[in-house]
Amino acid sequence: MQFFWLYIDDLVGKGLDIGTLAHLTGLVAINWVPLALPLALLLSSIMTFGNLGESFELIAIKSAGIPLLRFMQPLFIVSVFIAGISFLFANNIMPVAVLKLNTLKYDIIVAKPAFDIKEGVFYDKIEGYVIKIGRKSKDGNTIKDVIIYEKNYGLQDYSLVAESGVMKVAPGNKLEFDLKNGWRYEEKGNRLTTNTQFTRVGFKEYKKILDLSSFQMSKTSDSAFRDNYKMLSVRQLSKTIDSLKNTASLFEKRAQNEVSIYFTFPKYADTGLNKIDPKSLPVVKSTDDLIPDSAKTLVRDRAQTQVSSARANIDLIATDYDTKQKDIKYHEIELQRKFTLAFACVILFLIGAPLGSIIRKGGLGTPLVFAVIFFVLFHLLNTFGEKFVRGGVMSAFTGMWLSTFVLIPISFFLTYKAMKDSQLFNQEYYYRSFKRLRIILSNFKNKRITT
Repeated sequence: MQFFWLYIDDLVGKGLDIGTLAHLTGLVAINWVPLALPLALLLSSIMTFGNLGESFELIAIKSAGIPLLRFMQPLFIVSVFIAGISFLFANNIMPVAVLKLNTLKYDIIVAKPAFDIKEGVFYDKIEGYVIKIGRKSKDGNTIKDVIIYEKNYGLQDYSLVAESGVMKVAPGNKLEFDLKNGWRYEEKGNRLTTNTQFTRVGFKEYKKILDLSSFQMSKTSDSAFRDNYKMLSVRQLSKTIDSLKNTASLFEKRAQNEVSIYFTFPKYADTGLNKIDPKSLPVVKSTDDLIPDSAKTLVRDRAQTQVSSARANIDLIATDYDTKQKDIKYHEIELQRKFTLAFACVILFLIGAPLGSIIRKGGLGTPLVFAVIFFVLFHLLNTFGEKFVRGGVMSAFTGMWLSTFVLIPISFFLTYKAMKDSQLFNQEYYYRSFKRLRIILSNFKNKRITT
């Protein structure tokens, strides 16, 4: 839904068939699989252990001498297996899905609008023609007061005027007009002269057929988007990052070659001028003393031109360097993302399993609330980490693993509390604790008054 709301303006009115919409929806859904798996594991683990706790099966298991960690081992192995599947999916299937999605999305966006001629409006979406219809019947086929301009890129467009007619889409992707009682106007001759021939032909019935092949959605080659960082596997990302880092070292040589041409004095650095004793040179208060008055304006203009040209080249090189560094960051973010989303399956299971055994509630009520809370926390940390990396605040490894670094201590804490049969989310426990605290404070207050 987030995708469709973002591109709703580009999708509506394009005459998309059910097959294209189903293909687009499937590709969008595939892109959410690596993010949906951690949430699914979190919710399912909370529900499973919550049901076991609610039916006192966890108590029976612990009474049999089986600790919680041992009971979690098979499910932990399953979560590791799902994490592996998530990584393989993100590494092998998702790049292809993203490539297909971007290609299809581009084809839809650049496609022309669906065929729809409104009353009293000049319609110019059909290549080579402009059409105006005065009135349309309720069935949309019978038309009145028809004007059709045919562009011939000459002196004057050909035009058709008819009192009435029938408009229909014919087989072969054609638009057919059966016009009645009208005139056809043409002007022939050399456009460079005024000696032209104007022809007016009247008709009682006239058939005009327009080609609608330009409305068909073209198929763009997948190779047009294959170099995007989201379409690469781990091996391809690593190779691309190494290549980008190697090209970054070439900017120093580029700066020397493109900037030094505007400054002639560096070439005299090895000619012996640096060995001259400065004391032997005459004292000069200003560079103006060395330049004749007749050449000062020329020298200043030339110096300003040289400096401006050098600065423009430096700015261009700096912009290219910043773009290259951002490209490296995007590739590093995508590389780390493939591992973090897979490892998140394990981390969120280690949060969900002990959390479910603590809250001891099954179903979709309480487990869903806690699942949403922790998943939102996980998603926000991922988003913040990615923003920090793009802003240069953190390295790609630290930023993309930020959510893992934060959630691992939480998972250990919840596991410890679950092993100790903690009443972390028991309202009655907090009520009794607060009641004891209130009694202690009341006794302390009475004792203080008596003293």
